[in-house]
Parts: sequence; C-alpha cells; structure tokens
Amino acid sequence: MEISIDLKELINAVEKSEQRHILGIDWLSRSGKTTFVNQFSNILKKQNIPFHIFHIDDHIVGREKRYHTGHEEWYEYYQLQWDIEWLKMNLLKKLRKENQLKLPFYDEKTESQEFRQVTLPKKGLIIVEGVFLQREKWREIYDTVVYLNCSRERRFSREAETTKQNIEKFKNRYWKAENYYLDHVNPLSKADIIINT
Repeated sequence: MEISIDLKELINAVEKSEQRHILGIDWLSRSGKTTFVNQFSNILKKQNIPFHIFHIDDHIVGREKRYHTGHEEWYEYYQLQWDIEWLKMNLLKKLRKENQLKLPFYDEKTESQEFRQVTLPKKGLIIVEGVFLQREKWREIYDTVVYLNCSRERRFSREAETTKQNIEKFKNRYWKAENYYLDHVNPLSKADIIINT
C-alpha cells in the first residue's frame, strides 16, 4: 500500500503516545475497505504498534429488527441495521478508557447475537471500520477519520454478478441510504484523511 503523508504522520504520533488513538475508517459498500484495512494492519504490525479493529458490521441487530419493519427499506438500513445509541454508549464511548468490553456479535448462520468479551491494548490504535461512521451521534468519538472515496459505478462493478441482478434492492435500500448519508452528513467534508480507492 502506498501510505499517504497524513497516515505516516498519524502512525508516528500514535507510536510516540502513551494513550489510545481512536481511528474511524468510513466507507460505503465495496470501497476497497478489506484491502485497505489488511494492508494498514500489516504496516502497524511491522512497526510494532498495538492495535485492535472493530468491524461495525459485526454488531448489527437481528434480522427481524431491520427487515419488514414498516419503514422504508433505506431507513431500515441506515437507522435500524445497528442499535445506534447502544453502540455509542457501550462501545464507542468506552474505547478510550475501558480495558475490556462485552459486546454482541452477530452470527449470520443463526441470525442471532452472541455476547463476547474483548480486551483492548493499553495504548496504540483502536480502529473502528464500517459504513456511515460519521453519523452525528458517533462522529465526536474519533480522534481521526479516514474516508475511503470511491464512485458508485466503480463500487457496483465490484459486486458479484448474482448480487448485481437484484438491482431493486440496491436502488431502494442501499443507494437511498447512501444518498441520505452523503447529502445530510457530507462525510467527505468531515473526514480528516480522504483516500481515493
């Protein structure tokens, strides 16, 4: 990965600090998140910087709370996919001081949540990655936000052919939610570092 000057400065600052630094990696579907996070993790390992990664999609709610709720599909995806307030109080706000967290992890096979304990490093980088990370209730938590910027056309081209066939779901659920986020939150203007993918 060609690491940007901004990321080099961030890594240098974290390396010298005795405290945790909270980094949000904000993206929309198929923005190249997996590649970026994997390569960034390898850089942190090589430099012996302690870190922990939270994938916000590990903490979605049960299917019955986000499908067929009577709300529009985009609203279900944007507002109901996660328990926004619970995650703020029990995950995000505790990242700076707590050493252990007990969190619900979603199991796609059983469509249920299972609580697990997570231990955090005393210093280093705490990374939270996922979609819509800069929503109003969460943005204040992060010290730094990286936004992975990628056009919708390019992102859609990365979808599996079978997934592309369900274009109505993209139009009604995902893209309307993305439009709401882009128009009302304007993540590009709020991010500290923008990386085009």
